[in-house]
Amino acid sequence: MAASPSNEIDALKSAIREHNHRYYVLDEPSITDSEYDRLFQRLQALEAQYPELKTPDSPTQRVGAAPLSAFAQVRHSVPMLSLDNAFAEDDFVAFDRRAHERLKSDAPLQYACEPKLDGIAVSLRYEHGVLVSAATRGDGTTGEDITVNVRTIPSVPLALMGKGWPAVLEVRGEVFMPKAGFEALNAKARQNGDKVFVNPRNAAAGSLRQLDSRITAQRPLDWYAYGLGSIEGGTLPDTHSEVMQALRGWGCPVNPEAVVANGLEDCHRYYQRMQERRAQLPYDIDGLVFKVNRFDLQERLGFVSRAPRWAIAWKFPAQEEMTRLLDVEFQVGRTGALTPVARLEPVFVGGVTISNATLHNMDEIGRLGLCCGDTVIVRRAGDVIPQVVSVVTERRPADARAIVLPAYCPVCGSPVERDPEQAVARCMGGLVCAAQQKEAIKHFAARRAMDIEGLGSKLVDQLVDAGLVRHLPDLYRLQLQDLAELDRMGEKSALNVLQAIEASKATTLPRFLFALGIREVGEATARALAHHFGSLEALLAADEQRLQAVPDVGPVVASHLLAFLNDERNRLIIKDLVDSGIHWPAIEVAASKPLDGKTLVLTGTLESMTRDEAKEQLQGLGAKVSGSVSAKTDLVIAGPGAGSKLAKAEALAVPVVDEKGLQDLLADPAAFLARL
Repeated sequence: MAASPSNEIDALKSAIREHNHRYYVLDEPSITDSEYDRLFQRLQALEAQYPELKTPDSPTQRVGAAPLSAFAQVRHSVPMLSLDNAFAEDDFVAFDRRAHERLKSDAPLQYACEPKLDGIAVSLRYEHGVLVSAATRGDGTTGEDITVNVRTIPSVPLALMGKGWPAVLEVRGEVFMPKAGFEALNAKARQNGDKVFVNPRNAAAGSLRQLDSRITAQRPLDWYAYGLGSIEGGTLPDTHSEVMQALRGWGCPVNPEAVVANGLEDCHRYYQRMQERRAQLPYDIDGLVFKVNRFDLQERLGFVSRAPRWAIAWKFPAQEEMTRLLDVEFQVGRTGALTPVARLEPVFVGGVTISNATLHNMDEIGRLGLCCGDTVIVRRAGDVIPQVVSVVTERRPADARAIVLPAYCPVCGSPVERDPEQAVARCMGGLVCAAQQKEAIKHFAARRAMDIEGLGSKLVDQLVDAGLVRHLPDLYRLQLQDLAELDRMGEKSALNVLQAIEASKATTLPRFLFALGIREVGEATARALAHHFGSLEALLAADEQRLQAVPDVGPVVASHLLAFLNDERNRLIIKDLVDSGIHWPAIEVAASKPLDGKTLVLTGTLESMTRDEAKEQLQGLGAKVSGSVSAKTDLVIAGPGAGSKLAKAEALAVPVVDEKGLQDLLADPAAFLARL
C-alpha cells in the first residue's frame, strides 16, 4: 500500500535531517550528493503539490523570504555575556589562580577548551525540538531577530534530532564564514566589479544582517554551537563537555577541535598546539575559550558585571594592526610580472614585526583607493605573506601621493606593458632583465626549445648565482673547468653538459624563435612565423602589417613581437647567439597568395556557406580573418543581420560587400581587388 503524502513527507524530512546531521555534524555522509538532491527534490515536489503539509521545520525552508523593512528586537531571557580576555600566559595563570582562591581548592581544575571563532554570536531558541527564533547578541540583553536568515544556514537544524532535549532549549553559537567560502565570495565580487569584504568576519556579519534573506541563503555561512541559554522542561548533564556531546547528538554541530584539559599545563599545551595549527584550520580563529567544565563549580564562581568568572578567552597575538604606508616599490618576478610591495612603518602583527606587505597588482591598489602616506590596516594569518586589507581614509594626510605604475622596468629599464584585460603588468626585457634571467635560460634550454639535456633548473641557478651566465650567449662560452667546479657536477657531468650545449647549435628556426621566450609566441606561432618569413633576417625586417599577415598573429601578438624585435639589446643577443654557431636548415617560403596582407571581417548570416567555411576559404587565399573591425581592416563582408561591425565599418569608411561580393572575391581575387 502506497504511503500517504503526509507520511511520505514526514519520512523524507526525517531522512534529510539524518543526512544533514551526518554531513554537517558527524562529517560522515552516507549517501552521494546526487542521491541527497533526489530526496530533497521529491520533498519539494510533494510540498508544492500539498502546500498545507509544508511546515516551518521542513529542510526545504532555507531559501530565504521576502525582504524585511527592519529587524525586530529580541530580549534575551538569559543575557549573552561577553568574556574577559587573557593576552598572555601570565593573564591565564592569574585567571586560574583567582578561580582556585574563590573555590578554596588546590586541585587542578578541569577546563572545556575550544577555538574562539571569529564570527557572530547568535542564540537559537527551540521549542519542542523546532527552531522558532534566532537572535544576535546585540548589547547582551537585547538583540536583533534574524530568524529568517538563520534558517538559510545549512548546518543549523530546523528541528532537533533524537530524544531527551528540553521542551525549551536556547542554543548559543557562532555563525562564521569558512575561508574557502570567503575567497570564493570575494572572487565572484571582483569578477562582477562589486565591493569585496575585508575579512571573513565582516563577510559573515554582512551576510547575517541582510534584510533580504534570499541574499543570506546564497552566502557560504556555517555555525557551531558553544553553549546554552534558557532551558525549560528537561535535565542536562553536569558538565559543559557532556552538554556539547548532547547537542551534537541532537543535530547541532560543535567544534571538532574542542577538548577537555586538566590543569594549567594541559591548557598551555592545547594553546600551543592550536596556535601552530591556526593557519591550517578551515576558518579564522582569534584565540581559544577556556571554561570550567563542571556546572556546579561555574555556579559557585558566579559572574562579574559583564562576564563569567568561570570562563576566559586566551587571545592569540593580533593578526591585524594599523600602521602607515611609507612608499610602494615594484618588484620584478621571474616571469617579468611587476608586483607592488608596500613599505610600511614597522608594526608588530601576529607575533612578528612587519615592514613590508604585498599589494598584488594595480587593480588591488585601485580597489583599496590607496595612496602613499595613508594609514592602513595590515593583516597577517599564520605564515601567509602580510597584506594591506583597507585604508583608514579619515586619516589621509594632505601630502598623500598617488601610486603610479612605472613605465619602465626598475631592474633593466625595459618598457612595462599592461594588457587592458589583465591585472598584471610585465617588463618586456625578457632576455636582458636580471630579474628574469634564470627563467629565460631555463626556457631556452627546455626540451621543446633548444633541448639542452642536463641543463636543468638547479644547474641554471648555480650558473647564474656564480656569475658564469648572465645572458643566453654565455652558455656557449662555458668552459669545462667552470662547470666541473660547481656543486655535484664533476668532470664527467660537466663534459656531458658541454656536449649537449654544443649539440643544441644545430636546431630549427621555429625552435630558436620559441626558445627566445617572446611573449605570446608559443610553438605553433613560432612555426607559423618561421614558415611565413623563411629566415630570421626577413622576420627582423617585418613591420606590424606584415606580421599580422601571418596566420594566428593578431594585433596583440604583433605588438609583443615588435616590442621584442625592435629592442636593440635583444637584437644584439640574437646576433651573439647566431655568431656562437647556432644554425638551422633553410626554409622554403610558400608561394605568395592573392590575399596576403589583407585583413577581412565576416558579419551577419551567409546563405551559400557557413561563416566558418567562408573563413577557411579566405584564409586559404592568404587573408587574415579578424573578429573585429578597425581602421586597418581592408574589407567587411556583411550578410543579413549584420549589426555593430557593419556600423563601425561604415563609420571608418571601410569597404563593405554583401555575399555576392564574397563569391566574386573567392572566384577571382585579383580581379575583385582591382575593382575594390
